[in-house]
Amino acid sequence: MVIRGAAAAVLLVLSAAAAAQEKQPPYWASIASGEAMTRTGPGKTYPGIWLYKRRDLPVRVVKRYEHWRLIQDPDGAQGWMLATLLSERRTAVVKKGDPRPVAAGPGDNAKVRYLAEPGVVGRIEKCHDGWCHIAMGKREGYIRTTDLWGVGETEVVD
Repeated sequence: MVIRGAAAAVLLVLSAAAAAQEKQPPYWASIASGEAMTRTGPGKTYPGIWLYKRRDLPVRVVKRYEHWRLIQDPDGAQGWMLATLLSERRTAVVKKGDPRPVAAGPGDNAKVRYLAEPGVVGRIEKCHDGWCHIAMGKREGYIRTTDLWGVGETEVVD
């Protein structure tokens, strides 16, 4: 049973990576691995630029070349990354500036549950009407799309 469950988990990760390889840019993705290198060009012979060590960090895929994707990170840095290191999992990072309110529901009148610090990454579950439901560790709630990098302000995510 343990082997079957592990095999199913591997297939799930591979299928998500394969789906991320087929999309046409620009689109949002996230880093699937705990370590993912960007390079100056689309190939392993190109020099490495940056080693990301933050699984789920949102990235914007801006170009495709075979099995490589030109990505942009939340700071605006770009580099080429193997498509297998990317996931379709939707995530977002809280933008720089003051801590941002995360509320019990979407809307200006919803009770604030907690404040999210800039740089915190969360998994996006859905977005609608300028609000996203986000999970940050064991906490969850609704945050304005304008407070996040990794979703469009008018984007609908289901």
